[in-house]
Amino acid sequence: MTERLTIALDVMGGDHGPEVVIPAALRVLSERDDIALLLVGDQETLQKTLKASGASGREHLQIQHASQHVDMDELPSHALRFKKDSSMRVAINMVKEGRAQACVSAGNTGALMATARYVLKTLPGIDRPAICTSLPTMTGHTWMLDLGANIDSSPEHLFQFGLMGSVLATAVDGNDSPRVGLLNIGEEEIKGNETVKEAAGLLSSGFLNYIGFIEGDDVYSGKTDVVVCDGFVGNIALKTSEGVAKMISHFIKREFTRNILTRIVALAALPVLRAFRKQIDPRRYNGASLLGLRGTVIKSHGGADVLAFANAIEVAAVVVKQDVPERIKSQLQAVMAERQAI
Repeated sequence: MTERLTIALDVMGGDHGPEVVIPAALRVLSERDDIALLLVGDQETLQKTLKASGASGREHLQIQHASQHVDMDELPSHALRFKKDSSMRVAINMVKEGRAQACVSAGNTGALMATARYVLKTLPGIDRPAICTSLPTMTGHTWMLDLGANIDSSPEHLFQFGLMGSVLATAVDGNDSPRVGLLNIGEEEIKGNETVKEAAGLLSSGFLNYIGFIEGDDVYSGKTDVVVCDGFVGNIALKTSEGVAKMISHFIKREFTRNILTRIVALAALPVLRAFRKQIDPRRYNGASLLGLRGTVIKSHGGADVLAFANAIEVAAVVVKQDVPERIKSQLQAVMAERQAI
């Protein structure tokens, strides 16, 4: 019998807390028999929620009490110093202690990154962890990093992001030679600031399948398997994309409900509309990996619903099963050895 993966869930994090995390946990357990879940949070609250859902005493679902929680607008430094028994901190501690193989949280991004980095530490040779998630493209999906952890990155940091993203794409997608593109304001070599130009030199040194600069409209074209950028650019690009998706959905709904004729047309087009909505549904892509840590931590969107948070748990399971942190460590060691030999 295959040993179950154990994943710790920060139940008190995010905009909705237990009312989303617990149903998401139950959903995952109903669909998979290879996962055990640890619900981390206020014990009384969790027991009441489980009882209300009829899931008290559910097999492979345990509660770990935590007396504090981190607010969504709390300063990372404050959370790190004064919230040592927060559901977020306890869940990450469980990964360090080996009681869980991964942690999933919808909580405060800055606090999650700061706490994870402090507790788990970074892998040897990694200066800064990065937030990475998959985004839909015309041909499938691409991995993009960093999405907000590092707003000021050096060329070496961008190279490390490219390496980590490449390892993730290989591990999860089975892509032996993922195409890595560096997000820039143009494809020409003369475009961009000095940091981006220097990073391009490092990325093109032969360790990765680097295809050069890409522009913003290439992110969703399917041109690359990994998109590299600093966290400032990446976060803006991601939030802009979410806004565009909402605007498109708004316009489609408005036009199809304009009058009786357009409503009839909408009924005929319903299968196509549903397929389109599924393709761009951000809930399907929820669950960003904090790459570069000595352990697996997954960040869910703060406003995630049950389906979205369940997907974040699924992402955690994939990253653990593919042993992504160890793969990054091995790949980086090989690169460092080659660099020293040159």
